[in-house]
Amino acid sequence: MAVSSCPCPKYYAAAFSPSFECRSDPCGTDQPSHGRFSCRVNSVRHGTASFLGGGMSSLILKFPPNFVRQLSTKSRRNCSNIGVAQVVAASWSDNSATGIPSAAAAGSAAIPAMPVDLIDGDEATVVEGREENELVQLEDLTNSLKYSSFLSSDGSLTIHAGERLGRGIVTDAITTPVVNTSAYFFKKTAELIDFKEKRRASFEYGRYGNPTTVVAEEKISALEGAESTLIMASGMCASTVMLMALVPAGGHLVTTTDCYRKTRIFIETVLPKMGITATVIDPADVEGLESALEKNNVSLFFTESPTNPLFRCVDIELVSKLCHSKGALVCIDGTFATPLNQKALALGADLVLHSATKFIGGHNDVLAGCISGSAKLVSEIRNLHHVLGGTLNPNAAYLIIRGMKTLHLRVQQQNSTALRMAEVLEGHPKVKRVYYPGLPSHPEHHIAKRQMTGFGGVVSFEIDGDLMTTIKFVDALKIPYIAPSFGGCESIVDQPAIMSYWDLTQSEREKYGIKDNLVRFSFGVEDFDDLKADIIQALETI
Repeated sequence: MAVSSCPCPKYYAAAFSPSFECRSDPCGTDQPSHGRFSCRVNSVRHGTASFLGGGMSSLILKFPPNFVRQLSTKSRRNCSNIGVAQVVAASWSDNSATGIPSAAAAGSAAIPAMPVDLIDGDEATVVEGREENELVQLEDLTNSLKYSSFLSSDGSLTIHAGERLGRGIVTDAITTPVVNTSAYFFKKTAELIDFKEKRRASFEYGRYGNPTTVVAEEKISALEGAESTLIMASGMCASTVMLMALVPAGGHLVTTTDCYRKTRIFIETVLPKMGITATVIDPADVEGLESALEKNNVSLFFTESPTNPLFRCVDIELVSKLCHSKGALVCIDGTFATPLNQKALALGADLVLHSATKFIGGHNDVLAGCISGSAKLVSEIRNLHHVLGGTLNPNAAYLIIRGMKTLHLRVQQQNSTALRMAEVLEGHPKVKRVYYPGLPSHPEHHIAKRQMTGFGGVVSFEIDGDLMTTIKFVDALKIPYIAPSFGGCESIVDQPAIMSYWDLTQSEREKYGIKDNLVRFSFGVEDFDDLKADIIQALETI
């Protein structure tokens, strides 16, 4: 088979059959990539792909329509997702100093066309001009930062990033396959040694990576404008691993008063066992932050923005400048904002964290957490993650990928509904106060207006009444579920004093700003008029 070249640096080549179709790059650009994806030229057995390296990385070869029918039963078995993924397994680690030569370093000129013979049975494929087992390096196929010249919309990125624009799984399927494997094999001990000495790429073990999970990570990186993303089993897993990885024993961090309670518990009860202390400030207390930076050797400033459940907003650009001047890192939990409403990294933060269980997954059916930022910082967190575990199952990664394809549509609807309902609630006589950054009455509205493009799909408000009056209102609602969490297609309502703080006394709850009459309402994608009518009728019952 004579192989021609095609000008797309983002796609990869696989030789499966004498007939193939080469698809050109829709962007038509010659942007450089960075090497993260390597494999060896070896034998191709039973239709499994062999990469031809160098200039061949500019091709994508499609299966002929009758390809599968031409294969023997044994061959078809060997073309399973897992088998294909093994041959194409990418390093996906964020260690740039691996000693693996990049494709650019191997020479910038395109490699001439090379004939390939596919031999049925167990005989090796001969690739003319290459020694068997010679290492080749493919250019990075999934650097999401390169997509910006082709796709300018976050909505388009949520659909195509990490998939059509470069996916490390060879398949003609539109949707990303789920690679269910706990380990990756080596054909010979020499291959294992090559891997250990960083001349060969592999995930090696399921805790260290998975092709399906990588697609979810690349999609989130594209939205956040990040070099790298690490996805884990839950948002709390992401938070705790990040804190342990970046704050040294005996170190100091700064956080804010209003935050997810389990995060506060970890900071107050677990980190002190490692000698780590914390300063807790009001989200708007810039002077408090400056004082903490002066008095302590602060490693990290970690806060939500907006916060949970009162939606306080932090001036990310300002706190990033202050912290960086003292050598401290900044991590923003942007779960309530979503990657669409707020770009924390672009505002100066070093890391952005999400509970992907919420808006990113968006269907109340999966747990996940993610951290995005520079390759260097994410690598530090990834190294500890590999030790602690907390790995995301590839089936859960698939649900995240699927959910993200409607993220821009869902968030647009939820932003609109939440803002309109916040305005309705603020004007209702049975509502004492509304907490929503999109309202001019919110204490950080000026900050939210400057650094957010939308204000999120969750509204908190205080009923004009006591605990029992508020319970009566919540129980009178017909559309939302009484449940924890938020950000899904279905509306959810909860009374934080009961849902999250019921083990504390009333006075203890109020120290954290949690009043008995506080309600947190997560708007789904139901019709606005239906939700409005439901809330109004419930208010009329009290």
